[in-house]
Amino acid sequence: METTEGGTAAAKAATQWPEVRQIGLADIIDVLAAGLRDFRAAPIYSLFFGAIYAVGGWVLVLLLLYFDLPYLVYPLAMGFALIAPFVATGLYAISRDLEQGRSLSWGALLGSVRGATRSDLGWMALVTGFSLFIWMDIAAFIFFGFFGFSSLDASDLLAQIFTTGTGLLFLLAGNAVGAILALIVFSFSVVSFPMLFDRNVDFVTAMVTSVKVVLENPHSMVVWCAIIAVLVAGSLLSALVGLFVVLPVLGHATWHLYRRAVGPAPGAA
Repeated sequence: METTEGGTAAAKAATQWPEVRQIGLADIIDVLAAGLRDFRAAPIYSLFFGAIYAVGGWVLVLLLLYFDLPYLVYPLAMGFALIAPFVATGLYAISRDLEQGRSLSWGALLGSVRGATRSDLGWMALVTGFSLFIWMDIAAFIFFGFFGFSSLDASDLLAQIFTTGTGLLFLLAGNAVGAILALIVFSFSVVSFPMLFDRNVDFVTAMVTSVKVVLENPHSMVVWCAIIAVLVAGSLLSALVGLFVVLPVLGHATWHLYRRAVGPAPGAA
């Protein structure tokens, strides 16, 4: 039976995709436990990368308040999670070294992060960073749609949002739109960052593989996304202090999730 040239090319391309494995709820619990274990094994290194994220959040929030843009503080705080996987690159390095029994050192870890930025991981960071800017623009349009262009200080804004029907409707609409965008970004980034850090693949392959993981394991991935959302929301209530611990644990856990969900490429050792 003859195979067409196009069919042969498609079949050959299909064989290059890594294996995508089934992930159950028990695996989600296991990777969280593994993330906590890695954090406890290397607390100083982990807290360092968590601090970068938390301090960066503080700086951005202060800048928004300084420029009299309090209505963007909450969207930024939630949307900032979109770029967390890139910040967590150092945490993937820690987990990989612990997994392989290597001794940890600042030189080796920072060298791994520096080397990773020369790969397509930088392009992936650009994609998620662009998603954050899109979300901030959408959040601003939604705010203007409900409250107009009037200037409100932080206390007046909170009163308007939580004590009026318009404010509550604004919260509902904003969070609904944000959740949709977050799910989209989550689907193409949940394992793409650790995959790009670990393998010599292009960012499109990593994104497609990530989407395949989500489609293959919809229930488990929804639970994982919800866990991330709850932990990040809890960190917001602590004025971002919780991110010192939450980001490292989630970063380590994401590495272990990737290792469970994505098998080797065909022909790899």
